[in-house]
Order: sequence, then C-alpha cells, then structure tokens
Amino acid sequence: MSALVDLVDYDEAVSRFDPVIGIEVHVELGTATKMFDGAPAGFGEEPNTSVTPVSLGLPGSLPVVNGTAVEYAIRIGLALNCQIAETCRFARKNYFYPDVPKNFQTSQYDEPIAFDGYVDVELEDGTVFRVDIERAHMEEDAGKNTHVGGSTGRIHGAEYSLVDYNRAGIPLVEIVTRPITGAGERAPEVARAYVQTLRDLFRALEVSEARMERGNVRADVNVSLRPTPESPLGTRTETKNVNSFRSVERSVRYEIGRQAAVLDAGATVTQETRHWHEDTGTTTSGRIKSDAEDYRYFPEPDLAPIVPDRAWIEEIRAALPELPAARRRRLQGEWGYADAEMRDVVNAGAVELIEATVAAGASPAAARKWWMGELARTAKQQEVELADLPITPAQIGALQSLVDSGRINDKLARQVLEGVLAGEGEPEAVVVARGLEVVSDDGPLLEAIDAALAASPDLVEKIRGGNQGPIGAIIGAVMKATRGQADAGRVRELVLERTQG
Repeated sequence: MSALVDLVDYDEAVSRFDPVIGIEVHVELGTATKMFDGAPAGFGEEPNTSVTPVSLGLPGSLPVVNGTAVEYAIRIGLALNCQIAETCRFARKNYFYPDVPKNFQTSQYDEPIAFDGYVDVELEDGTVFRVDIERAHMEEDAGKNTHVGGSTGRIHGAEYSLVDYNRAGIPLVEIVTRPITGAGERAPEVARAYVQTLRDLFRALEVSEARMERGNVRADVNVSLRPTPESPLGTRTETKNVNSFRSVERSVRYEIGRQAAVLDAGATVTQETRHWHEDTGTTTSGRIKSDAEDYRYFPEPDLAPIVPDRAWIEEIRAALPELPAARRRRLQGEWGYADAEMRDVVNAGAVELIEATVAAGASPAAARKWWMGELARTAKQQEVELADLPITPAQIGALQSLVDSGRINDKLARQVLEGVLAGEGEPEAVVVARGLEVVSDDGPLLEAIDAALAASPDLVEKIRGGNQGPIGAIIGAVMKATRGQADAGRVRELVLERTQG
C-alpha cells in the first residue's frame, strides 16, 4: 500500500502530523586492526586479503578485544556527555546474512559502554536543539556484498553476488538517540545537523576519518508520525545506511510526506526497514523490521566483561581535545566574524579551510573573502563540496600574498585562481605563465595614459576644469589597454599629473 500512494505536500503534512525522528549513527573507528582480531583495518585493499580466521568466523577461532577501540568508544561517550559503564559486556546478535560469516554479530545489547548523554546541535539560523542520547555501544562491522547484474545494484534482479570480508570485524560504535520530539517542521534540518555535528565530533576526537563517502559514518534514520505532540508515538520506519548530510535531510522529508499519505489513505504504516535512493529522492521497502527479541541476544561466552578503570576514564576525559562547538566560538573571536558570518562559514563547511588559510598567512577577512566568495560560487556551480575543489588553503594563502605585495590586484587574482583550479600550477607559476603581474613601470603606464587622453580631449578639458568625474573613464581605458594589469591608484596619480601639468 505504501508504495502506491502519492506524497502529501510537506508543509501540509507537518501542519497535520507531529513528526518524531530517531537516528542511529554508526562510525567506523580508525584503529590499526579490527575489533576482535589482528587483521589490518584498512580501506581499498584487494577483496578478502585483510582477514584472519576470526574475521571469517572459522571454527575454533577466538576473539580478543581491541583496547584502542575501547578507548575510542569511551572518548566518544565522554564527548556526548554520557555516563561510562562501570562494567559492560558483549553479546551475540544472531541473524543470517552472507556478509556476516559467523551468522551472528558481536555487539553490545543490554550493557553498552556509554549511556544517558546528550549533544547540542546548532541549526543554520543559530537555533540550538538538544538531542538526547540513549546509548553508544561497541560492535563490529559486517562485510560487503556486491550484487552483479540487474539495474539497481541491489540483490533483487542481480545475476550473482560477491562477498568481501575485508570490512568484517572493523570496529564500530553505534550511537542511538532517544526519540527526537519537538522539532516539528524542522525535523529534517535537525536530523541533518545532528549527523553533521557527530561527524565533526568524530574528527575532532581523532577516532575516525569520518568520511561519509567511504561509509566511515552511516546513519539509520527512523521516522514516525502522530496526530499531536501529546499522542503516543506512531509506527516508525527505518531508512538504512544513509551516507550524506543532504540525503539524511531529504529522506526525513520524503518519509514524512509518504507516511502522511499512507495515513490519509486509511492504511497503517508498516514497521520496516527502507532503502534510500539518491537518484530519485525516494525510499522503497526493505524488510519487516525486527525487534530485539528476534535477534536472540545472549552474552558472548568468548569475551570477558569490560571493566574500565575509573582513573583511566578520567585520564581520557582530561586529554579530550577542544570540541567543535567550543573551537568555533574561539575562532570566531579570533577572526572577528559577526555571528551571521560565522554561521555562513560553518554551514558552508569552511571552518577548517579558513583556519588553514589563516595559518598560511592570509588575514581572516581575506580567507573568508576567497572561500565564501569565488570558491563557494565555483563549488555551487560544480555541485561539489568546498573541500573537494582542486585548491588548497596554502595556495589561497600564496595567492593573497601576491595581492598583499602588490604584484597582482584583486581582478588579476581571480584570473590566477581560475588557473590554479584548472590545474595550471601554483599561484606564482600561473602569474608568470599568464603574464598577469601588475604593470608597475611608469613608462608603459604613461604611454597608455597619453593614448587614452589623446582619444578623449573633451574629458581632458573637463578634468582640467576641476571636474574629476571623467577620471574614472580614463582609468578604465588604461586598465583595458593593459589587460587589467595596471595599478589603478598609480594610474589616477599619473592622469592628474598629466592633465593638471
């Protein structure tokens, strides 16, 4: 039924229903080895080469807990204002799937390592929304299936499937929110901002590269609707493995419109997992959602409980780095940005880029001008993230240095920027290759000025009569003759000398 109905307009849907969301974020930890064995936890290796008997679930193989992964999990829990368990243990989550060679996932069930936390999420307009964290628990990743043939890349319609166990056993921390209520029509925005906040947190904590395009961070997005904020929670769907901020937001919007249409049709929402399709911006049904009892959890008999030493936890707490929100406040003060300017920088994902550009010698104002001006427009035109443009903060610093030294002006600097983006080399090399350096020799300038004055005798008379307005036209003619390479201030001085002399 749900696949056949039309969507209800989003604004109408949120005017008649109260959306409730919940988000499960999985982060792959950046440890050298896997969660329970010594296989390397790399990326991009040849299939089925980063494995051991434990990774493959071979009989008689025994797991050993990765101590660094435990430390990283505690870091995450502390940064999310969680309590750290005095003792916790692993459990077996039983289900069959080809990429889980043991037929169970080693996870944590009723005894997570961290619980009862919260994180404050800042929305684009500066509104702060608190998201309560139910738990953060350790587990291992599954392998990767590649479905060959068919048109969707999914198992349905595929001719055959290949399984790569390199990812099986990679350490994960799963962070589960409590139901996020009170967001109303801003629920999609809250979902996006929450996942982005966690991604930034993982990077600041140095527990993961947190590259969503690699699947280092994945979000399962739960959505349900209820008639009013006072009503019981509605039936939820869980859109699995959403791996971009934009998709998190879009999937919530889509599910709100779809579920509203299901309810309007007099049907009931099915508790199920759903697949997100980036190309169409839609979700489709996956499988009926299992409840905890369906997984037949029981304590992992091959692993002893983990009892984190309280002194060790406090050492970890004391060594936590400056967290993203505090860092942004500090940088804003150092840079002198207004609140709106800083929000724009944050929303554009430019904080690290500007920080590195300032470190490369540019002023905060100049760094912001380049990244939030020319480069932001270029990124938008090319539909890529700012950080994915083929230019570095060091190159922007070098470009601004050329401007500050007077060797090029802002207009010429934009041409240099184009050259760097086009792969023509460093800013200095582009200036030389394109012949873009400002003309500072008065000789060529005077030739161009005299030609411009001779071509406009009426303007010369006006200037000599005390009207300096026409000077702009003369300067413009000189700039055109010198291909923009003249120093406009020096041209003005020489025009006045020539006309008044």
